Amino acid sequence: MSPHATVPPGEAADRLAIRELVDAYAHCADRRDAKGQLALFTEDCRFLVFMDATAAEPTQELHGRGSLAPVFDNLNTYRATTHFNGQSTVSLDTDGRRGSGESYCLAHHVSYGADAERTIMVASIRYLDEFVKQDGTWLFAERRLMVDWTETRPSTP
Repeated sequence: MSPHATVPPGEAADRLAIRELVDAYAHCADRRDAKGQLALFTEDCRFLVFMDATAAEPTQELHGRGSLAPVFDNLNTYRATTHFNGQSTVSLDTDGRRGSGESYCLAHHVSYGADAERTIMVASIRYLDEFVKQDGTWLFAERRLMVDWTETRPSTP
C-alpha cells in the first residue's frame, strides 16, 4: 500500500461511502435487518462463503440478490451477534465506478444450548469484495466471506 499525499475530494467521498457500505452490512447483520442487507447488493451479485479460507472452492456460492435472504436469515439462529470491523483496503478503478477491497472482521455469535448453556463462537473473517457504483450509490457486486479461524467456548453473562 502506498501512502497518499493528496486524495482528490471525489475519491475521498467514494472511499468513505465504501467504508460505510461495509459497516452497514455488519450493522444490518447484528440488527437482523435482512431487507437492509439485501439492499446493499446489486441485483446480479455473487456471494461466496469459504468456511476454510485456504480452500480452492467455496463452501457455498449464491447468485443474485434474491438468493441471499436465507443466508442472512441464518443469523436468527443466534441469540445475539456482534460484528466488529477492523482494517480495510480499497482500490478504485480510474473511472470511479468500480472498486475492490479487503476488510477484516471479528464476528461474535452467542447461542444457548438445550440446557440453557450459553456459548460464544468467535470467527476471524475477511471479506474480499468487488464494488460497483450504480446511480451514485456504492453496492456489493461480489462478496467473498473468508473464514480464517473460529473458536467456540462457554460464555457467562
